[in-house]
Amino acid sequence: MQANSLLAAVLMLSASLHGCGGGGGTNGGSGGGNPTAAPGIKTKAAQSGAVIVSMASTTASAAIYYTVDGSTPNPSSPRYQAPFLVASNLTLKAIAIAGSTPSTVTSQAFSSNIPSGTLVWSDEFSNSNGAIAQPDPTIWTYDTGNSGFGNNELETYCAWGSSAAPCSTANPSEFVGTDGYLHIVAQQASASAYTSARLKSQGLFSFQYGRLEFRAMVPEAQGFWPAAWLMGNNIATVNWPACGEQDVLERVNAAGHPDWNAGSIHGAGFTGGNLGTKYNLPSGQTAAQWHIYGMIWSPGSVKYYVDDPTLPYASFMPSSLSGLSGAVWPFDAGQSDFIILNLAIGGSWPGSPNGTTPFPSEMLVDYVRIYTN
Repeated sequence: MQANSLLAAVLMLSASLHGCGGGGGTNGGSGGGNPTAAPGIKTKAAQSGAVIVSMASTTASAAIYYTVDGSTPNPSSPRYQAPFLVASNLTLKAIAIAGSTPSTVTSQAFSSNIPSGTLVWSDEFSNSNGAIAQPDPTIWTYDTGNSGFGNNELETYCAWGSSAAPCSTANPSEFVGTDGYLHIVAQQASASAYTSARLKSQGLFSFQYGRLEFRAMVPEAQGFWPAAWLMGNNIATVNWPACGEQDVLERVNAAGHPDWNAGSIHGAGFTGGNLGTKYNLPSGQTAAQWHIYGMIWSPGSVKYYVDDPTLPYASFMPSSLSGLSGAVWPFDAGQSDFIILNLAIGGSWPGSPNGTTPFPSEMLVDYVRIYTN
């Protein structure tokens, strides 16, 4: 989210492999008798031949570093933080390091030749249970609490199943409805207590490159701040904003604002205040209606669109950082990003709710989809 957003996790687009079905890979590299166990590579099917890759070493506390361009990994390579999407041809190489002792190299080739524009991963928020359901726990976890999240937000974010006041299992802040939508619910628990939810795929799913879409309907009233965005998996090691942030949907509903969406990027030496663009919805349309909020992430480029991917309203690239002292483009450093969905209440940007703000109010998400570029 704008200015001081927090968060992070892992993923990358590229797909179908030799030996689909998981398991190891081939070990090659230096070090006979090395005590650090080489990483094991496992895969599970995504969609259309794409796979989700996870890695682990049996050596306790070993850090895993990897590359996807065929080069030999080292401690300066991206560090594995979470499962990531593979939907293109590539060679994954990884090492594990415990202390100063590296393992041998594990390598696995992926070759799928998935056509451009193919749907390779999605959460459709399907629910045929006849009752509200938990968002898929293999994809989504939560940020919780009332720290203000760097933006002076007013809400307490509640995880699914939390009964710690002001959270309530009787009035959940997030659920998948029988209508097939994810519901993120802003509620006023008392005169001074608000609750909502912030879902994230951090540690569970991530990706790098591709076309990402959120189909969403957001509330429009004073003090609401719905958002759909990404942060780099390496946030735990480099912190924000060096990890990078891509804001696909931000709708600040302060009084008097027209119907617009803000698309921006953040990184070391720059924020959305430097590199952000507002898209005005066509006359007669509102953010309270269904819209598709999309991002096209390619090497050297991040583009945003609403409803039509052939008509991006914002395009950012490394040259966009020209003239910004100390600015570093973080989106091609090999790290995957994780996804965040939230409905903030109050904060430095939208201001506080007032007597016109209706509670409860909902942000609805029909799906989250990733396509190949």
